[in-house]
Amino acid sequence: MNIANISYLNLLPFRFFLKKKPKLFAQKLQSTKRGSYPSKINEMFRRKLVDAAFVSSVESTRANRTSSGIVAKGAVKSVIIKLGECKSDNESATSNTLARVLGLEGEVFIGDKALLKYLLAPSEYIDLAGLWHKKTGLPFVFGRFCFNRHGARYKRLSDEFRCRKINIPHYLMEREARQKGFKTKDAKEYLKLISYSVGAKEERGFALFMKKAKKL
Repeated sequence: MNIANISYLNLLPFRFFLKKKPKLFAQKLQSTKRGSYPSKINEMFRRKLVDAAFVSSVESTRANRTSSGIVAKGAVKSVIIKLGECKSDNESATSNTLARVLGLEGEVFIGDKALLKYLLAPSEYIDLAGLWHKKTGLPFVFGRFCFNRHGARYKRLSDEFRCRKINIPHYLMEREARQKGFKTKDAKEYLKLISYSVGAKEERGFALFMKKAKKL
């Protein structure tokens, strides 16, 4: 089994979950070492170079989806826009589309670099997930865990991940934060803003976003 790896902080719980799988299963499971950003993962998934991946919401409409995703219940700090000259972030199609759905023009930033920018100067940016929630009352689904093959296996894996409380050891959180330039406290607080379960309310948010995106 070959799962693409997005190297952003927001998927640290999933990467840790995979590492804690039973030894026998872990021998069969190979999470790709090519950590990358969402649009690159989308391309790898589309070309079927990997069995499964968290792919952008706009890409997932054509894929076999599970009930796991990358979800913001409200403000998330890592998907932001600085108003002004329109400039997309080439790392994420979904975030660029969200800015357009919200009627905003400016420079979009996502992922770890966006979180660092926001933490340094929050007043300079608009949190796109926060604005979406303010306007719709719904969570925003940035990505979905999808599969190209071995559907039954990946659905079980998804269900187990969603239902398990992931407690990341302090040493691992500290190391991850240090490598990415965050304070450990900020990294912990950030992960509290992320959910990984796509239930009925998340599906409504996902459907509404896709409906609005198609009208652009």
